[in-house]
Amino acid sequence: MTNHSGDHRDTTGSFGNDDLHRSDAARAASADDRVMHGAHGTEQQVTLRTPAELADALPYLLGYRPEDSIVLVALHDQDGRGRFGGRARLGIPADEADWRCAAEQLARGLVTGSERRGARPGQMVAFVCQEPAPGETGRQVKERLHPLVQALREECGRLDVPVIEALCISDGRFWSYCCPIESCCPPEGTPMGLPGTSVLAAAATYAGIQVRGSLRELRARLLPWETSATREQEAALDAAERQLVPRILHDATREAVAEETLDLAERIIKRFAEAPPVSGTAPADLRDDQLLGHEEAAALILGLQDRTTRDHAAAWMEGDEAVPALRLWRALARRCVGPYGEHAAAPLTLAGWVAWSTGDELEAREALAMALGADPDYLFARLLHQACNEGLDPESIRRCLRAERAGRAHRAQRARQGEPEGSGGAVSGTTGDPQGLPTPFPEDVAEGSRRKSPSHSTATGPASSRRRIRPASAVPDSDRPAVTRTDPARPHTPGPTGRPARTTGKGVARRRVTGSGKARQGGEAGETEA
Repeated sequence: MTNHSGDHRDTTGSFGNDDLHRSDAARAASADDRVMHGAHGTEQQVTLRTPAELADALPYLLGYRPEDSIVLVALHDQDGRGRFGGRARLGIPADEADWRCAAEQLARGLVTGSERRGARPGQMVAFVCQEPAPGETGRQVKERLHPLVQALREECGRLDVPVIEALCISDGRFWSYCCPIESCCPPEGTPMGLPGTSVLAAAATYAGIQVRGSLRELRARLLPWETSATREQEAALDAAERQLVPRILHDATREAVAEETLDLAERIIKRFAEAPPVSGTAPADLRDDQLLGHEEAAALILGLQDRTTRDHAAAWMEGDEAVPALRLWRALARRCVGPYGEHAAAPLTLAGWVAWSTGDELEAREALAMALGADPDYLFARLLHQACNEGLDPESIRRCLRAERAGRAHRAQRARQGEPEGSGGAVSGTTGDPQGLPTPFPEDVAEGSRRKSPSHSTATGPASSRRRIRPASAVPDSDRPAVTRTDPARPHTPGPTGRPARTTGKGVARRRVTGSGKARQGGEAGETEA
C-alpha cells in the first residue's frame, strides 16, 4: 500500500449540490506539500463543483496518474466544510477473492495513519482506476469493480468513516457509484476533460506543480532490461560473480573490493554529471545506459551486495552528487537481468533513499517497494519504506552520514600527519546529534534484534537462480576486525554504540543451484541481510 500523507489544508463541502472547496490547493494537489500563492502572495482557493472536477483532481492529489489502483482520500471536518487529509493507494488484486482483504487493508491503514498524525478522518472519497481488457468496455469495468467498491464502502463504514463519493475512472470516462441521477451521471459514463484544462490544473501550473506520468512509466525506469543487450550483461555478471565473490568472502580482500567498488562508482557519478543534458526520461535513461559499460555495471552490482559498501554509497545523497548518483542507481537496477533480479534490491534501495533525501517521495516509495519485491527480507529497504510512508524526516539519516563523513575526514587528516588513532581532536568517528549523543543508522537499530533471532536458509531452486552474498560469521562481533577507510569523501555507517559498523565477517555465497537442488557453494546465513 502506498500512503500519501501530509498536513493538507484543503476545504471540501459535501458532494451533490454543494461545492468542494480547497484552499492552499498545491498542498493537496501534490505530494511535496508546497503552498500555492497568488500574484500578491495570498493563498488561492480552488472550488471543485462536480464529480467531473473531482475525477480530474485525482492526479494532483497523488502527484501521478494511477493505473489499476484503488485510491482512498481522507476528508476532515473544518468549520462545517472539509479538508483533504492523507491519501492511500493499493493495486487492484487480480483475484476477486482478495478484494475484501484489500479493502480492509486500505481503509484501516489510512484511518490508522491519520490517527497517528493526530486527526481521524470524518469521511472518505474513493476511486477505482482500471483500463478495459480487450473486448471490454469502460462501463463493464465499472460494473465488474462494483463489488470491490461496495467492500470498500462497507469496511470504511465499519470504521465509522463513511464513503461519501466513489468514482470509477476507465477508458477516458468516469462513473459515480453514489449518484443515481442519470442527468448528472449517465449510465454510459461522463467523458473526462482534456488533461491540464481544469481550474485545478491551471492553479497547479501557476504554482509550478507538475503531475508525473503513470506509475507504470516510473517503474519502467527501474525494471531490468528486456533488450538484445541482456545476454551480454548477464555474461558480464557471471564473470564478475566468479571474480568478486571469493574476494568479498575473504577477510583479507573484502576491504579492497569495497575500495574498488566505491572508486568505480565515484568515477561513473562524475561521468554522468559531465554528460550533456537531454530532454525526456527515456532519452535520458538511454544516455546513461550508453555511459555505463557491462563490466562496470556488473562490478558495481556485485560490490554493492556487501552491506558496508552499500552504506558508504548511501552518502551520495545531496548537493551536486545526488542527481547523478540517483541516475547511476537507476541504471544499475536496469542491469540486474535474468537470474540476477534479486541483486536489484541494493541499487533500488539506494535509488529510493536518494529520491527520498532529495524530496521525491513518489519515486522513493516505488523504488523501495520494488526493492522489497526483489528481496522481501531486505531490511534497509523495509525500514526506509516504512519511514517514508509515515512521513518521517530523512534529515536524521543525512545528519548521521554527514557526521560520520566529517569524522572520517578528521581521522584521515590525523593519519596523514602521523598522529595515532584516537588521540586528541574534537571530532570523533562516531555519529551523533548536535548534543553529541550517538545516533545509530536506522538499519543498525534493528541489527541487535536480528542477531538474537538469526535466520537460516538453504540454497535450493532452479538451475538458473542466483543468490546474493549473505555474509555469516561464527566470530562474535567483538572479535571481528573493523573495516576502516581513509577516504574522507565517503562516510562509514556507525554501529549501535556509535563506533564504525563492522563487516559481517566470513560469509557464504549462494551461487548457482544445480538441477538436483544442491548448491555448488552453500550453507547457513548467520543473519538476514538488509
